[in-house]
Amino acid sequence: MSARMHAIVQSAFGGPEVLAYTETEVPVPGPGEVLLRVAGAGVNPGDAVLRAGRVPELVTLPWTPGNDVAGVVERVGEGVTRFVPGDAVYGMLAVARHGSYAEFTAVPADALAPAPKNLDLTHAGAVPLVAITAWQALAVLARVKPGDRVLIHAAAGGVGHVAVQLAKESGAYVIGTARAANHDFLRGLGADELIDHTTTDFRTAVAPVDVVLDLVGGPYGPRSLDALRPGGLLVGASIDPGTDEQQATARGLRYAWVTAEPSGELLERVTELIEGGRLRVVVQGTYPLAEAAEAHRAIEARRTIGKIVLVP
Repeated sequence: MSARMHAIVQSAFGGPEVLAYTETEVPVPGPGEVLLRVAGAGVNPGDAVLRAGRVPELVTLPWTPGNDVAGVVERVGEGVTRFVPGDAVYGMLAVARHGSYAEFTAVPADALAPAPKNLDLTHAGAVPLVAITAWQALAVLARVKPGDRVLIHAAAGGVGHVAVQLAKESGAYVIGTARAANHDFLRGLGADELIDHTTTDFRTAVAPVDVVLDLVGGPYGPRSLDALRPGGLLVGASIDPGTDEQQATARGLRYAWVTAEPSGELLERVTELIEGGRLRVVVQGTYPLAEAAEAHRAIEARRTIGKIVLVP
């Protein structure tokens, strides 16, 4: 294989135009890492947040964005025995210099799992971050159980539409906020009740709930506290949650902020759900790697159903 590849390289913070399609060196997998030939790299709202420099302490420029990845193992680093060249895998990268917006990327082996057999690798590249985030929020932090009432904001988005399915899988009664045009889509995923957030205040439209998963933030944070029953839990998942644990506690409520950590072990459980037909991740569209800026413009318009994926 060539020692050179194409990747998106960002050398300054700013708008989508800072995402440059560039020729660069293929990374070398270190101990415990594998080199992947990328087949699909999911695009997430957090990618745009980091690109814009809203959390500059997390990024060392120049860098290649991208957390989600699926592809084929090209080479393994020292100490890797779990995978061999030719394996089809998927996983989530931590924020690092070499992300997944590239033809090749190096990934810690323990962040990877065998890709679901019933998904092509492009679609598999949409799964990791949204599945891990929704799982951490609902199964780990909220410990959702049968009969719980769960309200999910931005339910038709990447994390949201997965969270709807995982909450139903846990036996919850699921309420989602979304534009009316997306209600049929969400009913098809199992949502029990839907609210058009453009016309209706969710606080007056639903009875008190046990859990709110807020994927919007800002003013939705304090408003979501109003929707909880006494002792209920608000799980925030945005960079600007709009509220905090202190405000929740003062009202007899609970607050937690979810962070998605790479985990091949958790993805193996996600794979079981996907292969069993109990979870699907919808890809609204794909973009060539060279059009990463256009993909970011689409994700920032906040009209996306499910996920967008870059294809090298």
